[in-house]
Amino acid sequence: MNYLLHLKCRECGRTYAPEPIAACEECWAPLEAVYDYGRLWSDVRRKDIESRPPDMWRYRELLPITGEPWVGRRTGFTPLLPAPRLAKALGAREVFVKNDAVNYPTLSFKDRVVAVALSKAHEFGFDTVSCSSTGNLANAVAAQAAAGGFKAFIFVPADLEPEKIVGTQIFGATLVRVAGNYDQVNRLCSEIAQKYPWGVVNVNLRTYYSEGSKTVGYEVAEQLGWRLPPNIVVPMAGGSLITKIAKAFEELKKLGWVEAAPTKYFGAQATGCSPITTAAKRGTSEIEPQKPHTIARSLAIGNPADGYFAVKTILGSGGAGEDVNDEEIVEGIHLLAETEGIFTETAGGVTVAVARKLIQQGKLNPEEMIVLVITGNGLKTVGAVNGRFAESVAIRPKIVEFEEKFLHPVAAPA
Repeated sequence: MNYLLHLKCRECGRTYAPEPIAACEECWAPLEAVYDYGRLWSDVRRKDIESRPPDMWRYRELLPITGEPWVGRRTGFTPLLPAPRLAKALGAREVFVKNDAVNYPTLSFKDRVVAVALSKAHEFGFDTVSCSSTGNLANAVAAQAAAGGFKAFIFVPADLEPEKIVGTQIFGATLVRVAGNYDQVNRLCSEIAQKYPWGVVNVNLRTYYSEGSKTVGYEVAEQLGWRLPPNIVVPMAGGSLITKIAKAFEELKKLGWVEAAPTKYFGAQATGCSPITTAAKRGTSEIEPQKPHTIARSLAIGNPADGYFAVKTILGSGGAGEDVNDEEIVEGIHLLAETEGIFTETAGGVTVAVARKLIQQGKLNPEEMIVLVITGNGLKTVGAVNGRFAESVAIRPKIVEFEEKFLHPVAAPA
């Protein structure tokens, strides 16, 4: 059953039929999917959700598709893991890690948004899909386009990590490398969306695509026993994820599936591309675009489409925004790996390092539960930690040599 009513402009309030529309025709602001919460409240119960398979589609009534999902049937419901060793290292009482580093099929949270976008593309009758991407979205679109029978054109900055380039090409998509940063790539994609009858995931399908991020919030609440966390730290690129987690929590309150407890939202960015956190630290929602220069390329969007709304979400909740430099990002990757056995990409390093910084600043209460959102797998950004470890020594297959080298090494003379 379809509960999507219409699309609504987030600025002027004008409504539109659920069609592939890029933005409001009056003010060019982004559009929001609006649902019939009254019917949802009467038709769907928590027990219905709990009886369904463990994937993102258990929340299908709160997603903007009219039928069965076309792709991504096993996507979502990633682990929410207690992280006691990380909590101790951060000086916090209770930390959970929402681990989308193991999401299906391409190991990032982008698999969620693409599952919705391409299912909607199928409903609209598109046979070709496209996107602009800093990496994870490229992988997800390429993989699910292959599974769904679409032609795919993927536009990326030319200096993208090799792992993400290969992780796109392997699925047979046409990869277009552009000599420019993400914002320039995105502008090119917007022009393509106007000229060709394609489903461009983050242009004319963006309203539907972004709704997939809500499933992170639904899962966190359900996995906590239908409770909302008092604090959640979220990495930010375009700023959509943090706003959609907030939307998910508000929807759960409307439906009476959780108690109306407050959540503080903390946005995390890299210092080399921090337009949202810079605004948040100034206490303003006015975003000043930046030229990205950071190893966290998946977050390197200098002119974030949802930056204004992300800042409002952060400041309106009593949370904060913070950013960390490249060295701190690598330290965050190491810390999560060494304490909890989770290898995250650079965006996850940003999340961990920002959480540590916010606790040290007294902005994030270490006595309250903290959820950290990890959005991608470290195998996607191996280059960020290459050369950070001493080269291991090769030994002969002799136990005495193993003992001499590793158990009882002889100190070098002074």
